[in-house]
Formats: sequence, structure tokens, C-alpha cells
Amino acid sequence: MTDLAYMSLVEVATLLENRELSPVELTRHLLDRIGSVDKHLHSYRTVLAGRALEQARRSEEEIARGAYRGLFHGVPIAVKDLVYTAGIPTSCGSKLMEGWLPGYDATVMRRLDAAGAVLLGKLHMTEFALRWHHPAWPVPANPWGGDRWSGVSSSGSGVAIAAGLCYGALGTDTGGSIRFPAACNGVVGLKPTYGRVSRYGVFPLAKSLDNVGPMARRVADAAAILGVIAGHDPDDPTSSHWPVSDYISLLGQEVRGLRLGVDERFIRSGVHPEISDAVLQAVTRLTELGLEPVEVAVPPIDPDVMMDTWSTLCSADAADAHRETWPARADEYGPFRQWLELADTRTAADYAAAQATRLEYAGRMAGLFEKVDLLACPAMPYAAPPIGDDALPLPDTNFVRPRFTYPFNFSNNPTLTLPCGFTSDDLPIGLQLVGPHFSEETLLRAGHAYEQSTVWHTRVPPGYRE
Repeated sequence: MTDLAYMSLVEVATLLENRELSPVELTRHLLDRIGSVDKHLHSYRTVLAGRALEQARRSEEEIARGAYRGLFHGVPIAVKDLVYTAGIPTSCGSKLMEGWLPGYDATVMRRLDAAGAVLLGKLHMTEFALRWHHPAWPVPANPWGGDRWSGVSSSGSGVAIAAGLCYGALGTDTGGSIRFPAACNGVVGLKPTYGRVSRYGVFPLAKSLDNVGPMARRVADAAAILGVIAGHDPDDPTSSHWPVSDYISLLGQEVRGLRLGVDERFIRSGVHPEISDAVLQAVTRLTELGLEPVEVAVPPIDPDVMMDTWSTLCSADAADAHRETWPARADEYGPFRQWLELADTRTAADYAAAQATRLEYAGRMAGLFEKVDLLACPAMPYAAPPIGDDALPLPDTNFVRPRFTYPFNFSNNPTLTLPCGFTSDDLPIGLQLVGPHFSEETLLRAGHAYEQSTVWHTRVPPGYRE
């Protein structure tokens, strides 16, 4: 049982398949760890101990009689608390929806359940997946330093994985909410191509920008999760018919010859030197593995225009998602109400102009990927910053932080975030690999090759090793 909590999803799956480890034993171990560790970290909103143990017992019986379902059978995972789970509270980080019980499971939840996953619980998040945590709930604490930012809305997912409290999790990303917590907590996060994963039964922040994706400790684990949740869903007309690869079986394929886009000015401008140096060192390592570096110029976008475009699109979409409760139940909202109030100030012309800006930028980004297979850049311009009394990062540099995230929500490109080093303060640094639409297989292959040639993924937050 030594370091069991920090084994990879793939490693524990092998033990379960070979009956060297019991799903019940494994689930109890994780539940005990949550009980002792998470009272300080607050990554879980709801722990489903009884349900999890029941699922684990069923998994154990099925595996014993030879009815093994595959890699996820008996593996404990968790999901962000905006993924609908039938009969299980789904609060979306709000007081407004406290105690709400969905009548059905989200498509991603159905697919994980069919694969045999054990659901440990629902993970804390910001109110309705924006930037603010509701003051009624505790804020997930970064295990690398409790006074450091743990990321934005998928912070509970990032913290739970980093602290060894689940083997994989689901997050959502509208402007960086998979990538920020992945970078801050030193884990892997994949924002898929828009439409790669069904959003049916996932409460929206902004339907035109939202993505559901995996978070895990290893690239292979993220590949495994994506292989289960990806694919067309008739209940979500925006989901793509693009074929789903067997991502995990393709990880070992050759990466030599892949064209790696590098824009050193983009990587360094406005970025802490420790971050840019680590990213460029990762570029060097990738070239040593056989990728061919290609100098490119990332399409520029004025920070003010970027912020205004994203804010207009996101707030307008949010207003649509909340039309049944806003403003009729305005008093029940926490700080998220500021976002809905912002939407009230935007006009149809503002929204049309923002969509035009987004489409133009997406076109320029598509041109870049005619020249390269991947682009390397930071996930964030700095490591996890200190937080203030409101749990927001200090300084709250809104115009700086999303410069490596918003553009790829505009363009719908998939991105993979993974650890590529540590700062002098021993905080994790996130590398972001970006690819053309539906290039998740290539991202995962390159990320896996890099991960296997480095040691960053083996680091554990001080004090959390078993």
C-alpha cells in the first residue's frame, strides 16, 4: 500500500485487472485519505462514501467472475460539481442550487459509469464556474502552499489530483479553468477541441466557449479518460462526429518529425523568467526527442480587445443559461451576480462584434497550424500566485493571466497542460502544448514522450506522500 494514492490510474487499473488489488480495498483507502487530508484542502464538495463502496463491491464481484469492463473498472475518480449526477446534489458552487438533485446523469458521467469507474464524490468549484468562490463554501487550498492560488473554477479537481485524493477527475474550461488549476497544482489537464466531448448534462458557463476535459497525474491517465468520454452524443448537437482514437494505445508511437511551433517572443513577453526559461528548456527536450522546431509568430491580439471579447461572449452566454433565475432570484446569487449584471450592459451589437473578432482570430490561428503540428507556450505567465482575502490571486492581473488561455477558447484548439519544472519557491510550472482541431492524439503522444523523459511528474507536494 506504500504510495498507493500516488500511483497512476493506469498502474492501479493493472493491479485491479490482475486481482492483485481489491476495488473495495482501494476505495476504502482513498475515502480514508479524503477523510484525513481533505479537511485541510477542501477539494470535495460532496463525498459519496456509501455509493462508492457499493460500486467498488460490484466491480470486485464482476472482475472476480471474469466480467472485466476495461481500464476504469473499479478505479476511484471524481467529477466537478457541475456535472449532473442523478439523485446526487449538484450545486455548481452556488447557494442558489444547494441541494438540487438532477434527474439524470450527464453523458460524460454515463460513459464513466458504463466503463466501471467508482465515483468518490463531487469536487468544489467557483460559483457557476467563473472566477469567484461563493463565500458560503471553503476555497480549495493548493497543496504546494495553502496561501497560493489553486486555480479557478476546476480548482477542486486540480487539488484532489495533486493531493492523491482520486486517480482522475473531470474539469471544464471556458477561459482557462482546466489549464490554470493544472499548472498551479502540478498536474495534467487537457482542454479538448470544442465538440470533442459532449456537454449534455454539464451546467454551462458559456455554451459557445465551454469544454469538458480530463485532469490527472499522468498524460496516459488523461488519454485514458478522454478515450471514455469523447465522441458524438445525440443529446448534444454541438458534439462532433470526428472519430475517437484509442488514445492510450497510441502513446508510444514515434514523435520524431512532428513540427513544433516556437514563438520565443510570445513565450517571454510579460512572462516571469523562471516560467519562460522552463518552457524553452522543455522545447529543447522535445527537440532532443526528435520534434522539429519551427519559428512561428502567434497571431497577436490586443489585451483590451481580448478581455472585452471574452467578457462579452461569456457574460451574454451566461445570461442565457440563467434566464430562469436571473433576475427573478437575484438575491440568492453570490459574487457571480456581477457577471450577469455585466451582461445586462452589453448590446446585441456588442455580441455580434465580439463574435466577429473571435472568428477572425480563429482564422489566423488556423493559418498558423498549416505550418506546424504543435505549438509550445506557457499555461500561465507565472507560477501559482499568493491569494488575497477573497481567494483571488495577487496581483489580480486579469490582462496578463489569460493571454495563454483565452485565445485557444476563441479558436477552439485543443491544448495539453503538464508539469515542466519548478520555481525557486518550489512551485510547479505548466507547459502548454496546443494543436490543430482534433489533434488530441498528437498532443498526448508528444506530452507523454516529454513526460517519460523528465522527472517533474514524479514530484509530490511536501507532506502529502503516504
